[in-house]
Amino acid sequence: MRIRSNPLPRRLVDVLCFLLIGIFLPVVFMFEIVVVLPAFHEPGGFFHTFTFLMAMFLVFNIKGNMIACMMVDTSVDVKKVEPPADSLDWRECTECTPPRLAPPRSWHCKICKVCVLKRDHHCLYTGCCIGLRNHRFFMGFIFYLFVGSVYALVYNSIYMWIIQGHVYCNWLTLLKLTCPMLLLVTGSLWSNLYLLFYSLNILALAYGVLLLGYHVPIVLRGGVSADRTKESKLKYDRGVYRNLRTVFGNRMHIAWLSPLIRSDLPDDGYHWRDPKDN
Repeated sequence: MRIRSNPLPRRLVDVLCFLLIGIFLPVVFMFEIVVVLPAFHEPGGFFHTFTFLMAMFLVFNIKGNMIACMMVDTSVDVKKVEPPADSLDWRECTECTPPRLAPPRSWHCKICKVCVLKRDHHCLYTGCCIGLRNHRFFMGFIFYLFVGSVYALVYNSIYMWIIQGHVYCNWLTLLKLTCPMLLLVTGSLWSNLYLLFYSLNILALAYGVLLLGYHVPIVLRGGVSADRTKESKLKYDRGVYRNLRTVFGNRMHIAWLSPLIRSDLPDDGYHWRDPKDN
């Protein structure tokens, strides 16, 4: 597995989206552990320890998969661009400088300035393209972002509306949640800070739901987001099990548990077998 020489985001919008997860997630995590969790469970008790460990597991997988997306180089290796003699699917990429041969299912990214193997899309939150080698980590990132958001939202909602209901249960709180700009001009710094974290929690949940709802069906059919025609969407469909193995690797049953678990892919990204072949 190759490592990108420059994993940092290139555009301002990529940097801002990266900072949203890279900075706010640890800050919100510390707030949850220090303020919210003790309101539910006695520190040192079983449920406090269990919830803390679960939160650590979720944050590790969110951040770990995100960093892995950024670090893993999924671009075309120019040393391997030798097409087989009987292949008609290879083409010349005129956007590369100088123009180079591009294998099937690879596309040029104008932002990353390279051809990407099995390119799915350019991700704003990681500042890089999602392709063959880091597709697994992207799916892990949005899955654990969704799970972590649900987990946190349950605790935050009970804390805000029930435990601290005398503080937050009013029309002004609802108005602030629907119009976050009011957080800058009304209320105390502490209450507004918590409402900001609560709004980010809801935003992260919505982001996770939308991305999972969009990408999971694509993965299950063996495609990528770049597929536009019905033929291209179904061309590499090998059945659900083999489609999942194409993304998560040969150890897909445990690979989802951690980005540190090695799971070799069955395809090299240059030569794609017919879906009918075993």
